[in-house]
Amino acid sequence: MTRHYTFNIVQKNVTRLCKTKSIITVNGKFPGPKLIAREGDQVLIKVVNNVTNNITLHWHGIRQLRSGWSDGPAYVTQCPIQTGQNYTYNFTITGQRGTLFWHAHISWLRSTLHGPIIILPKKSETYPFRKPYKEVPIIFGEWWNADPEAVISQALQTGGGPNVSDAYTINGRPGPSYNCSSKDTFKLKVKPGKTYLLRLINAAMNDELFFSIANHTLTIVEADAVYVKPFSTSVVVITPGQTTNVLLKTKSRHPNATFIMAAQPYSTGQGTFDNSTVTAFLEYEGKNPSNKNAIFTPTLPQFNATSFVANFTKKFRSLNNPKYTIANVPQKVDKQFFFTVGLGTAPCNQNSTCAGPNGTKFAASVNNVSFALPATALLQSHFSKNSNGIYTTDFPTNPQNPFNYTGTPPNNTLVSNGTRLVSLPFNTSVELVLQDTSILGAESHPLHLHGFNFFIVGEGFGNYDPINDPLNFNLVDPVERNTVGVPSGGWVAIRFLADNPGVWFMHCHFDVHTSWGLRMAWIVLNGPLPSQQLPPPPFDLPKC
Repeated sequence: MTRHYTFNIVQKNVTRLCKTKSIITVNGKFPGPKLIAREGDQVLIKVVNNVTNNITLHWHGIRQLRSGWSDGPAYVTQCPIQTGQNYTYNFTITGQRGTLFWHAHISWLRSTLHGPIIILPKKSETYPFRKPYKEVPIIFGEWWNADPEAVISQALQTGGGPNVSDAYTINGRPGPSYNCSSKDTFKLKVKPGKTYLLRLINAAMNDELFFSIANHTLTIVEADAVYVKPFSTSVVVITPGQTTNVLLKTKSRHPNATFIMAAQPYSTGQGTFDNSTVTAFLEYEGKNPSNKNAIFTPTLPQFNATSFVANFTKKFRSLNNPKYTIANVPQKVDKQFFFTVGLGTAPCNQNSTCAGPNGTKFAASVNNVSFALPATALLQSHFSKNSNGIYTTDFPTNPQNPFNYTGTPPNNTLVSNGTRLVSLPFNTSVELVLQDTSILGAESHPLHLHGFNFFIVGEGFGNYDPINDPLNFNLVDPVERNTVGVPSGGWVAIRFLADNPGVWFMHCHFDVHTSWGLRMAWIVLNGPLPSQQLPPPPFDLPKC
């Protein structure tokens, strides 16, 4: 069926942490409205821009098969929707079911412009687990008292690190650990002896998170809208851009207690980060003999618990059950790529000192290319075969100056700049190794690829070894995702089939790193058949 939505982009006064400010919202809601559809549905979202900022929306994790014009990253697949203009995003959900999310994809506007995408199975299909009693989205976000647009614009001017957020939020609420926010707390009310499906979404800007519910175990059943082999855990690790479905089985009897749900950051970089904790309450409904309820608090790992994160991510395996989802891992590889991801520096403007390392500006790059967004959309110039002066297709397939990536960093940390892309023939099977670097500090980078899911076939610490590491790749049931945390001081190997013609953005889902240039794009060329070709742009595609 076809589902129609209208998203009005409007300003709305919102109060958090005793501070009232005007934020940009969809339909006046924060977080934004749920988009609900079934696998196979066509979805039309008319976005009307009633604010002074330029706007685009991205449907994070939606494959967008042959509908690249609706993907949404500004200056990649479209020019932004300007004030007073509108644009209808039009896509069909093919072969996907589960939790994803939508968010703005221009500057830092996604801090308030985001909401869940809930894709139900086809009417004739079931979950690979017992139908839960109830389903609840849990969205992690970040709140700034300042305007995030001013925060990043000031940072890009001074060259220093941006100010960190003032709070984390669960479903838009900071909870009692923050200043005057005890009334502003999310409460999950549950019945004893039931199973709840929690749809976890990390919509935070710059922080990976640990999440736990006191005295309760969670069973992970899905990651990035792909079923996984279920496993139990008391702590979930979730990077920005990732979604995780978990089953929560409540206690069989009323426990006469309140249980705190908490999330706090995982961070290994050298910069400052918002080292605070957001809390919400899990409360059991029903008779409560005494008002003196015990309150239980979960234990979360240390903020820099890298080995915990590695052990956690290694537990993910594709369900790989023909009835629900098949792990079609590319067994042969047509093209191999090795990309370093990390920080670097850019020179300060003449006769001035910047607030970055040793008076420079902070930068970030892939293979030492800090990606510059063009003034027009890449997909349009690719489609009209007019790349001249807009982009080149000479993105380096390997680092141009190899070094000991996770050892002592080189003296020269300057990045190059450019709008350089990789061009792939249709149906190319790609293996990509993403290698973290220690330049300005090793840290985990949540890399997101638009237009595809990919299989995570291997990961490890230190420098990737192209001879021995592939011997341990999992080519049978690796997890399939759209966003992967490149381990801090380590590497991850992914494979995907380039079967979706268009221009597809790949970037770090820390917005600060994206703003500094940790981004690039892949062109996937048309195949020979009409069903393998990108259709022409829609008539209402915004103009730059």
